[in-house]
Amino acid sequence: MDDRVADVAAAVESAAESLLSVLDAQAPAVPPAQLRVLTIVASNRHTNMSRLAETLEVVPSSASRLCDRLEANGLLRRVPDPRDRREVRLMMTPAAQRLLDELRSRRRRALATVLERMPAAVRQELVHSLTAFAEATDPDRDDAGEDLRTA
Repeated sequence: MDDRVADVAAAVESAAESLLSVLDAQAPAVPPAQLRVLTIVASNRHTNMSRLAETLEVVPSSASRLCDRLEANGLLRRVPDPRDRREVRLMMTPAAQRLLDELRSRRRRALATVLERMPAAVRQELVHSLTAFAEATDPDRDDAGEDLRTA
C-alpha cells in the first residue's frame, strides 16, 4: 500500500469513528447484539434461527438466547413457518418496528445536524465519495467499476 492510499485509509477510519460516535449517541436501550438481530430480521422476513445464527456467525444456541431476550421484551416473536412447519420464522413485533423507525429518525436528525455544518459543495462531494466507496465494496465489480456478473 503506497503512502497516499494509507493516508486515505487513515482518514476514512477517522471519519468512520466520528460517524459511529454520532450514531452510537442515538442508540436505544437495546444492546447492540439484540439491535443487530432486529435489523437482520427487518431486512429479511423469512429469517429463521439457523439463518440468523449463520448471519451473526454464532452457534444456534447463542442466537436463540438473543431471541429469548428480545421475545421477553416484546420485540420479537417466533412463529411456525407456513411453508415448512418444522421451521420457526422470526418476526418483529410492532414495538420493534417502532423502535427501529425511531432510531433511524434520531440518527438521521443527528447526521443532518453535523452535515449542516458543512458547505453544500463539500456535502455533494461527500455523497459522490460515499457512493464510489459503496460501489468499491461490491465484490462483483472489477477495478474499473464494471459488473463482473454481466461481463
